[in-house]
Amino acid sequence: MKIVIGQGSCGLAAGAGKVFDAVSEELKKLNSDIVPGVVGCIGMCYLEPIVDIYDDNGALHRLVCVKPTDAPSIAAALCGDLDAVKSLEISPEDSSFLEKQYRIALRNCGIIDPCSIDAYISVGGYSSITKILSSMTPEAVIDEIKTSGLAGRGGAGFPTWFKWNAARQSVSDHKYMICNADEGDPGAFMDRAVIESDPHSLIEGMLIGAYAIGAEEMIVYVRAEYPLAVIRLKEAIKQARERGYLGKNILGSSFSCDMRIKMGAGAFVCGEETALIESLEGNRGMPRLKPPFPAQSGYKSEPSNINNVETFANIAWIIQNGGEKFAALGTPDSRGTKVFALTGKIKRGGLVEVPMGMTLRDVIFDIGGGLRDGREFKAVQLGGPSGGCIPASLIDTVIDYKKLGATGAIMGSGGMVVMDEGTCMVGMAKFFLDFTAKESCGKCVHCRIGTKRMQEILTRIVEGNGREGDIDLLLELCTAIKDGALCGLGQTAPNPVLTTIKYFRDEYEAHINDKKCPAHECAALLTYKIDADKCRGCTLCAKNCPVEAINGQLKAAHTIDTEKCIRCGQCVKLCKFGAISIE
Repeated sequence: MKIVIGQGSCGLAAGAGKVFDAVSEELKKLNSDIVPGVVGCIGMCYLEPIVDIYDDNGALHRLVCVKPTDAPSIAAALCGDLDAVKSLEISPEDSSFLEKQYRIALRNCGIIDPCSIDAYISVGGYSSITKILSSMTPEAVIDEIKTSGLAGRGGAGFPTWFKWNAARQSVSDHKYMICNADEGDPGAFMDRAVIESDPHSLIEGMLIGAYAIGAEEMIVYVRAEYPLAVIRLKEAIKQARERGYLGKNILGSSFSCDMRIKMGAGAFVCGEETALIESLEGNRGMPRLKPPFPAQSGYKSEPSNINNVETFANIAWIIQNGGEKFAALGTPDSRGTKVFALTGKIKRGGLVEVPMGMTLRDVIFDIGGGLRDGREFKAVQLGGPSGGCIPASLIDTVIDYKKLGATGAIMGSGGMVVMDEGTCMVGMAKFFLDFTAKESCGKCVHCRIGTKRMQEILTRIVEGNGREGDIDLLLELCTAIKDGALCGLGQTAPNPVLTTIKYFRDEYEAHINDKKCPAHECAALLTYKIDADKCRGCTLCAKNCPVEAINGQLKAAHTIDTEKCIRCGQCVKLCKFGAISIE
């Protein structure tokens, strides 16, 4: 018998640490020699804490939503009584979450101990760096990545081999391989999960890239808000040095390379590679004019290459299995797989990795299980603040860079926020503009001032003060910002507004002309009314109204003072007779 307990950030937040301690204590009471192991996140965040038991035949028994009080049953199962945990086993429906996935970047996540280099080596880890150092030239490595068709997974989708080749051809005694682990999109947590669950795959992928471009130093720029990822990556770096995978003359070759971590303060603009470089150099994170590009003059004015965590997590697999196998997945325009963070009004939220070419419907309904509470699907936001909203009418859009781009959204780093009919699209656009306006570095006027003006207009609209001509003004500002902004943050900031106006213009018009929010989400535009025919005068709503806006006698119809009402919605939740409506 073997037991492992998922301890990614999602699992620990759900109580996995307490489950681990309780199970360990219970096994000690039984004088068992079984020691619980640790793994990272398997991707089923909505079922955490997750405990995996492997019986003597190697069969997996996955337990979900485990509590510390389940420890005695788990201990009994480890002693042979597997019936003791039948009620905790994952359902066939939830098991299907992984069936339609094809995991490359996430291949080891939730499977191996992230704190053990031996666990990584046992599944083929570091065999790719061994292979290239013994039998491949840097040019051959770049050709293999070119064959794979791997595009950078950080958002822009630029060919990985092209960037590597440009850095390779730059002449310098000092080159840098940099990892952008500063994912800042709201709702995105792919890179964090990979570092927490499989840090050695990042190290090996970066090593291969460093060998290809001729770099002797690697830097992982990671946000300080990822403490567990930093702890596990530091341990992995230490272990890799001890085993000779980092440092001087790696594996007895002439290739020397080491790695260090730089923690950033969490500025969204530092997702842009030149702003990241500025931050690495100790300056305020602000983008540089290009050219020159980082491949010619990057960190410390030396040739530098920057990719994100997911990109590097694919590299060792490609070298081990061949670029053609990777290229066989996906579409002609978008090869391989893509990891998405599935969040929002979805039944099964978590991390999914699917081949390019699947549709949004496949991911949201087949893997994600559709929407919670039987609600209707309305839209999905792809690409975070830089992306756009794709409506229900386009649910069969194929997942690849060109097809998603044609909708007005972008692939982005992989955030996928699902919305139901209760989501106000004007409010959603305002949410993302609030974010980008605050995260703007302020270097260029179009982004610094333009996003702020858009934010002010959207705020005015959702507060019921929208004016005729506001939609046209928003569109004019969108065009000006896209054309005039210096970096990708400003150039893509208008996308949420452009797509919501394109697909949900009627909601904007309702807010401005009718002073109504069709989704019943904008509090300033809501009116609460009591149907006198349905009201039984139970007084429950009146007793619980925080501002005493509801009046009426016992067993008599009540009324709401709309001037005093703060639209908190408490009365609607409490009414057992459906007598209170929102208009």
